[in-house]
Amino acid sequence: MNSLRGRELFSYLPAYYETSRVMQTDMDAKGSELDALYQALNSAADQFFVRTATWGLERWEMELGIPTDRNKPIEQRRAVLESKLRGAGTFSGALVKNVAEAYDGGTVEVSFQPEEWGFTVKFVDTLGIPPNLEDLKSAIEEIKPAHLAVAYAFRFYTYVELAASGLTYGDVAATGKTYGAIYNRGLK
Repeated sequence: MNSLRGRELFSYLPAYYETSRVMQTDMDAKGSELDALYQALNSAADQFFVRTATWGLERWEMELGIPTDRNKPIEQRRAVLESKLRGAGTFSGALVKNVAEAYDGGTVEVSFQPEEWGFTVKFVDTLGIPPNLEDLKSAIEEIKPAHLAVAYAFRFYTYVELAASGLTYGDVAATGKTYGAIYNRGLK
């Protein structure tokens, strides 16, 4: 028997059906239908949560007024939705941090420069520019007061860090890995 629920159904039958191929086939067919039903129910339930939604992301985007872009990876679309859901409330550094971390997935620092009427979003864990930076910029523009300017600070693997690691550019090039992969995981 191939069906999980078919085996379960078969276990409820009297013992004299154990050798009956007719009953085994019948329970396997019914069990396969039940397996498909449970899978469809679980898939439908997943759509009620942004972190597990797949085919239901479009509904979430429509509900929150976000244009649907099917060319974006699902994780980026989820990050936009999660950020929009987190972005409600009074503007503060904590709110900006919460929204930015929903997009980036790493640690973000927010610092204010009141004399310049602005604030800076610094990506601490992420090397380079996050792939969905434009979505993050849109989300921050939506939640910040109009009179504040925003700047973004990125983290890159520097030559000083390369030199301190004892590696040369030739060593790095020979691995075939990117600087980000080396920095995050080492050469091995």
